Amino acid sequence: MDSIWRRLLSSRVIDLAQPLHRGMPVSPNHPAFQLALMRRHGDVVRSDGGSAASEIIVTGGHVGTHIDALAHVSHNGRLHGGVDPDSVQSNHGFAELGIDSVEPIACRGVLLDVAALHGVDSLDAGYEVSVEDLEESERKTGVEVTEGDAVLIRTGWSRHWDDPEAFVGTRDGAPGPGEAAAGWLADHEVRLAGAETIAFEVIPPGRGHSVLPAHRILLVESGIHIIEVMDLSRLAETSVSEFGFIAAPLKLVGATGSPIRPLALIDV
Repeated sequence: MDSIWRRLLSSRVIDLAQPLHRGMPVSPNHPAFQLALMRRHGDVVRSDGGSAASEIIVTGGHVGTHIDALAHVSHNGRLHGGVDPDSVQSNHGFAELGIDSVEPIACRGVLLDVAALHGVDSLDAGYEVSVEDLEESERKTGVEVTEGDAVLIRTGWSRHWDDPEAFVGTRDGAPGPGEAAAGWLADHEVRLAGAETIAFEVIPPGRGHSVLPAHRILLVESGIHIIEVMDLSRLAETSVSEFGFIAAPLKLVGATGSPIRPLALIDV
């Protein structure tokens, strides 16, 4: 136990989440993030001179850095495991496969830096990350993806965070894994897959989020969770490809997704 604590205390912690703020990029399928102060200092002053401020937050479960529950996507009328959505969904959310069923995550993390593989700061809009990209990233770093890993795919798309129109990719598209690459992740039985874009998977120019085959393969067919809108830039700067990965969704009963703050722990 002492050795575990020593290693934790000596690790560098890298935040992999984007900040939540008004005006940030949000998918057109989800509500915009809003935060407003409902009480300001001085609105109420206690007899001893104390005062407090507090806010109201309005957000969707798939806004900002977030994780998808298995209830998020169905295909041909079925959720993961062949579950009929009508048997588990109501105005209160999902009785099964909701985000509250996801345990806190602590596992090995692997960074596959496809942008670095191609020698660019960011992949082009609409670039499809292929199986060859993933396997070449493995070979370049000497780190092999194994069962139970959190596999994070860097496209460099974080650099567009301050340009919501470009980041969302409705017009020009966004890079990400294609159907074949999603199948590769599923075949490796990873714990989860993460990336920097709104939709995780490739969005061709002008197509928007019309079809999402990687979501079908990972969520519905394989029971593999997806984390979207990550910031992998600081992790990439360390040149570390293998690390400890920790994250926990909010325990939102029946929800299809949750904001999440993933952390990478690397040796220093």
